[in-house]
Amino acid sequence: MRVLALLALLAAPAFAQDTDLELVLLADASGSITQSELMFQRNAYAAAMTDPTVIAAIQNTAYGSIAVTYVEWATNQGVVVPWMRIDGAETAAAFAAALDGPPRGATGRNAIGSALLFARDLIEQNRIDGWRRVIDFSGDTTGNSYGPPIEMARDEVLESGITINALAIVSERRFDSDTLAARYEARIIGGPGAFVVEAGQGEVFAEAVKRKLILEISGVPTPRIVADLR
Repeated sequence: MRVLALLALLAAPAFAQDTDLELVLLADASGSITQSELMFQRNAYAAAMTDPTVIAAIQNTAYGSIAVTYVEWATNQGVVVPWMRIDGAETAAAFAAALDGPPRGATGRNAIGSALLFARDLIEQNRIDGWRRVIDFSGDTTGNSYGPPIEMARDEVLESGITINALAIVSERRFDSDTLAARYEARIIGGPGAFVVEAGQGEVFAEAVKRKLILEISGVPTPRIVADLR
């Protein structure tokens, strides 16, 4: 009887769902990001995810759906919205609504290496079977005050078969913003089709988020650095 029970367990279907893309949205919540900027970031992602062009891109994928989680990073990392399957306007609206309300997910200084490994673990440990797996990192620096070195963490992520894209947030408060996209290309992104989108703050940031999501979801060939949208 024990053998029959074991065989039945092995024959049972896995608790996984087919989807085109597993996507971790890894948003900067470090000390350089004010509370109003943090909420603007969330609102930009909410607006982008519910945009008709983004929904169309999702529905035009091989499986007609994607799985997304929204995480804020700093010294620690916090899941703001857990994994959600998005396959149309209704589920996209549910994801957008979930972004409105949770407290700040992370505080402190920069721990980019730790954030990348945290995102990798979210993908590796979920029960979702995605055709593509992507970490979408956003930030305004390559500073790394705590945790493992960025390049070491990036290489571990890539060894897991996960692609890293990035959104370089250009800030007038930082003297080195003009080289941020190039540093993200050299130190953070990697994997098949990896790219960096560069954008300033305000409305151009919101447009960059939408553009980046469409590129990631559609999987179209993209230059390593996408044109500046400032």
